[in-house]
Amino acid sequence: MTSLSRGHLKAGIDSVRSAKLRSFWTCLGVIIGVASVISVVAIGEGIKQQIGGQIHHLGNNLITIRPAGELQSGAGASGNANLLSGFSISGSLTANDATTVSQTPGLAASAPLTIAGGSVSGDDGIYHGGFVIGTTADLPSLLNQSLANGVFLESGLSNNNVAVLGQQAANAMFNEDVPLGHSLTYHGQQFVVQGIFNQFTTTPLSQQADLNNAIFIPNDIAESLTNNTAPTYEILARPTNAKQTAAVAKQIEAELGKNHGGQSGFNVLTGNQNLSSNDNILELLTRLIAGVAAISLLVGGIGIMNVMLVSVAERTREIGIRKAVGATNRQILSQFVIEATLLGVVGGVLGIALAFLIDLGLRLATNLVPNISWQIVAIASGVSLLIGIVFGTIPAIQAARKNPIEALRSD
Repeated sequence: MTSLSRGHLKAGIDSVRSAKLRSFWTCLGVIIGVASVISVVAIGEGIKQQIGGQIHHLGNNLITIRPAGELQSGAGASGNANLLSGFSISGSLTANDATTVSQTPGLAASAPLTIAGGSVSGDDGIYHGGFVIGTTADLPSLLNQSLANGVFLESGLSNNNVAVLGQQAANAMFNEDVPLGHSLTYHGQQFVVQGIFNQFTTTPLSQQADLNNAIFIPNDIAESLTNNTAPTYEILARPTNAKQTAAVAKQIEAELGKNHGGQSGFNVLTGNQNLSSNDNILELLTRLIAGVAAISLLVGGIGIMNVMLVSVAERTREIGIRKAVGATNRQILSQFVIEATLLGVVGGVLGIALAFLIDLGLRLATNLVPNISWQIVAIASGVSLLIGIVFGTIPAIQAARKNPIEALRSD
């Protein structure tokens, strides 16, 4: 680096440092933009990895059957179904569908997940924090989830009023970890607690629910108590031979098609298809939100340009003096481009630091695990540098073109 270039760099740093507050507000748009883009992409990648981990835990041979009418939950979505799956169900599977799936040749196990409405009361009164799921005895093996205490809904007890609790539900309703033999009230009937699940680390194929808050009861009783109106939001199945997963899934689809009169009222997905489907949705959402966040980078660049234009106007006499003592247009141009670039770089560095703080906050306060990759950090750094150069060029050109005599005459 030549002494002249070092002089321009030092002049740029001195100019930025001499107006710290103005420089900070100038960088703010870049800071917010960089932090937003990195955070959004990191959250999307983190969720993709979490769902991928769930599918790996559940196994690629798990077959998932869902209503085709599922919609992403939004402001108008409500109900226990949303608590469990994050979806608003406009259509549902039926008990007949669950029976059809269970009778499909080549299946080792299957279980419906039916959302049963209504309040539940334990020792501490009405339980507001959870939801009731009607299912069958195969669910633990399908979820690869063990029980901490007791037994699940064994087939010999399927007609009895028994319940199995998630750990948080057990604590909330009975204020103890192992309330085996205690009773809870649901739809006016008493259910005896016969099992407690170990902690669920994730909810199958969902980021919005927590099965630790769930109460599991036999599916036939759930259907009976709700007059067969409870929606089955999902049916899980696993083939006897993992190599036959795709073939069994096609057979299930064909058999369910007969139930639905040939109408496509359901989706049958294998583990890999679930992963691909979730990845595609998350990829689109991440790109959309990252694009919106990137607009703040553009706003930040415009802010840098505006402040540099003001700086050029304020330093007209300085420019005139420098030209009078021999500074060339190129040297003046370089000085102001360096100043604008510094603002972009500082904004980028602070934005990256803010993104890591947001990442830490999300990890501590939520169950999200954002994944900040070096690639997105490198891209954000390059973009902030480019913004400084591009949006600093116009003010720099204006400064370089000033007539030295007119500049010296200015106040």
